[in-house]
Amino acid sequence: MTLTSPARTTNRPRVQRPHSPPDRPRRRFALAGADLSASVTVFLIALPLSLGIALATGAPLQAGLVAAAVGGIVAGRLGGSPLQVSGPAAGLTVVTAELIQRYGWRTTCAITVLAGLAQLGLSALRVARSALAVSPAIVHGMLAGIGVTIALAQLHVVLGGTPQSSAVDNALGLPAQLAHASGAALAVSALTIALLLLWPRLPGRTGRLLRTAPAALVAVSAATATAALAGLAVPRVDLPSWSSHALPGLPEGPVLGIAAGVLTITLVTSVQSLLSAVAVDKLVAKRAAETGGAAPRSRLDRELAGQGAANMVSGALGGLPVAGVAVRSVANVSAGAVSRNSSILHGVWVVLAALFAVPVLDLIPLPALAALVMVVGIQMVSITHIRTVTRHREVLVYAVTLAGVVFVGILEGVALGIAVAVAVALHRLARTRITHEQRDGRHVVRIRGQLTFLAVPRLSRALHQIPAGADAVVELDGSFMDHAAYEALHDWQASHLAHGGKVETTGPGGGRIADTGHHGARSGAEDVSGGSAGAHTCCRPWTPWRNHQCLEQRPAGAEGAEGGEEPARKTTGHRLASGIGAFQRDTAPLVRDELARLAREGQRPSQLFLTCADSRVVTSMITSSGPGDLFTVRNVGNLVPLPGEESGDDSVAAAIEYAVEVLRVESITVCGHSGCGAMQALLNSGPDDPPSPLRRWLRHGLPSLERMASRRHAWARISGRLPADAVEQLCLTNVVQQLEHLRAYESVARRIAEGTLTLHGMYFHVGEAQAYLLAGTDEVHSYDDVFNHVPPAAGGTAARARTRPAARAS
Repeated sequence: MTLTSPARTTNRPRVQRPHSPPDRPRRRFALAGADLSASVTVFLIALPLSLGIALATGAPLQAGLVAAAVGGIVAGRLGGSPLQVSGPAAGLTVVTAELIQRYGWRTTCAITVLAGLAQLGLSALRVARSALAVSPAIVHGMLAGIGVTIALAQLHVVLGGTPQSSAVDNALGLPAQLAHASGAALAVSALTIALLLLWPRLPGRTGRLLRTAPAALVAVSAATATAALAGLAVPRVDLPSWSSHALPGLPEGPVLGIAAGVLTITLVTSVQSLLSAVAVDKLVAKRAAETGGAAPRSRLDRELAGQGAANMVSGALGGLPVAGVAVRSVANVSAGAVSRNSSILHGVWVVLAALFAVPVLDLIPLPALAALVMVVGIQMVSITHIRTVTRHREVLVYAVTLAGVVFVGILEGVALGIAVAVAVALHRLARTRITHEQRDGRHVVRIRGQLTFLAVPRLSRALHQIPAGADAVVELDGSFMDHAAYEALHDWQASHLAHGGKVETTGPGGGRIADTGHHGARSGAEDVSGGSAGAHTCCRPWTPWRNHQCLEQRPAGAEGAEGGEEPARKTTGHRLASGIGAFQRDTAPLVRDELARLAREGQRPSQLFLTCADSRVVTSMITSSGPGDLFTVRNVGNLVPLPGEESGDDSVAAAIEYAVEVLRVESITVCGHSGCGAMQALLNSGPDDPPSPLRRWLRHGLPSLERMASRRHAWARISGRLPADAVEQLCLTNVVQQLEHLRAYESVARRIAEGTLTLHGMYFHVGEAQAYLLAGTDEVHSYDDVFNHVPPAAGGTAARARTRPAARAS
């Protein structure tokens, strides 16, 4: 199909393009009171932790302050997670300590710069989401292994000694260290640990008031005051003059060793930062649900770039490696921070403290800082994480990763964890239990687990133990059957039925499953037991979901007319009535109460969902929504004409006005899809095509064509990759363009300015049955044209009747 390009209207309102300069001047820096108070809270936590982590690595103590300041200012300003706080992380202590011991401090700084550069490269490749594909059991095992190593090392300092070079040496040297423990160091450390553990548990109203002060600050301050007043002879912080601060030099050492160091720093900082950003998103979403405020989401590729820039600056200034830190980030969110200004200000406070509070910092006892870091290391071995991996049967992966990190190294431990995780996954896929027994005079073959080609020999052996002509039951207690297993089961069933036997196939819940024969191989009137229970071959639960109505039962002689035109017309003519009858019989009793409530109260949808009229896009299915959830508008090409350009057809504009002004929806989603015929028609349009109603309608998609051809706009990406072809590119671009058209509506723009309406872009890949959401920015009302993969939700099922509003698509 080709289309004519119509004359363009000259009085079109100007639409702000997402990548063009803003029409109005940028707002001046505005600081919220919540950000100011949150920055002070985070600063009070970060200051002692930064010094303690620097002490644990063997780096100059100023390096911890440099990393804290750079993490707050640089990563806070450039990162994609507005409420995440970055700085020196306990998870990097072991790596950094080993690099310093092996190559020296100046080369370690250079390695940090190179790691930051590598992070910038990974961000440009848009692989941030791929880092989240690592099993949580591996990540938790890695952090736990690092925590064990930190705790063993700092325990020596707590006892007044010096840590050894490895976790094994530290463990073996503990008896001797306990025999020569320093009483003063032990007293200071014990006081620090006691306050760290007891301060968050102070009871009563007074305790609640005192708990507003961070436990880390209180513990270190009390230990400092006690050591000073009692005159205890313990080593203290000694911050040298900034004029003698060591800066990076050219890397010196074997190339492979330095490359391994860069890779390790890049891996640990990236994974920790991204996982922390995801955790912060969950905390912010929970807070928003409780308070009704906004919930800014992290842009992971930008966050990775921000971390890379921070590591380059920190390494260049002689600081420790930087990563997103969960403890400080949680404190930031809990303190009520609303923007990235909190993280930036906390970095400013660190700079001021490093410049003007050196005499106070020099009073801090080193055993107090070691005790603080040791407690943090112990807390990295989270009981909650152990319970989680136990529940998901991944204890082996967790334990191997932990042991590998402690005894071999971080990279080696992670590699061992990945290998074990792959082996466990393959074992679960191949592990299938097949049993044969006689029950009530019938032969029962029970199959537990996934039925793949690996289990076909055992399946065939069990099936052929059933005598010819016997009654048989096959219980399928699994969620997957591959083609080889299907063929083996089908061939045996056909042979067994031919010899006069009966076969019944049941699912996990004991429910009967239809015939396992191929489509068209049987009449559809005969079920697997040889009777005519009305089971149809098109309704097998292990085949892909199909948009069909099962065929009506036919007499035995109808098979010969299977391909004739008259039966086909009869079936098609009765399909609508058959579907309505099925609704009245099966679905109506389940939804009648909910629909009666909606009839009484009226509709109150939370979202306007504007999508294409394509029959393959089933909105309720892909959004897990039910009656009353979505106010849906469908048209050819999911187009939103600009105001005043509908040429007498104001249907879309009327729907937008009604949804925004009357129904007061909270969000509007524009959903495109793969293989859109309207977008194909736009690509094939020509100037000599005759006009028609369809072509006149599709002229509203011409701005999407122009956007795709313009060099002012980056090509849209889908889950980090470029579109497969021009049609997919136009489908993605069209979603972004129609969102811009929506902003031209006065009612939409007003609600967005009030903060009561949000816009979302969505793309549904029909062939993959996969939904993607358009990534947006938090600071300007535009998009970065990246559609991100939406992972499956944990648990639940979408295809069920609801007695309350369903989950929203946005």
